[in-house]
Amino acid sequence: MASTSFYVVIPARYASTRLPGKPLLDIAGKPMVVHVADKAKQSGASKIVVATDDARIEAVVQGYGYSAVLTRQDHVSGTDRIAEVAIREAWSDDAIVVNVQGDEPLIDPALIVEVAETLANNKEAVMATACHVLHSKADFLNPNIVKVVLDKNGNALYFSRAPIPYPRDAFATNADVPKDMPIYRHIGLYAYRTKFLKQYAQIPAAAI
Repeated sequence: MASTSFYVVIPARYASTRLPGKPLLDIAGKPMVVHVADKAKQSGASKIVVATDDARIEAVVQGYGYSAVLTRQDHVSGTDRIAEVAIREAWSDDAIVVNVQGDEPLIDPALIVEVAETLANNKEAVMATACHVLHSKADFLNPNIVKVVLDKNGNALYFSRAPIPYPRDAFATNADVPKDMPIYRHIGLYAYRTKFLKQYAQIPAAAI
């Protein structure tokens, strides 16, 4: 399916605060994280690795024939967990690694490919992500939906759960979002170059 070579790493954390054990929840007779791995396989990824903090997830994933790595439990983000995998696998600095969230069983394999190829075709970029146009005012105002603002070349400028860019004049009269205003919903799918992942893992957390 893919013309670009890339790896997929699926961070799957058992100790979720809101829903412990979520990656192992049964969906149509199969654990959620395995559905995600199946979608990643359909993308044509060179290798698929589930990065987890729990031996139960590791055992289940391996039982379905996929690779799983038991990572440290003190990672503050899925990206840190992916960086550990990339380092342990000794992937080259130029290798492209796609982060597919472990709770996305309906992820489109074609989107995984698109994000990987976007990064491959932009040699100066160290990472790529995805978004789509938002049309609903309710979605635009929903803090559970992350928005992103792009420049004219499609580069992300900033992300927020707040409504951005804010249509001040339209909202002052309780009007809908102007149809000519570009509003995008961020999709939490990321492609990285391994060199950047290694650097990211060394950056200390900021105050916010």
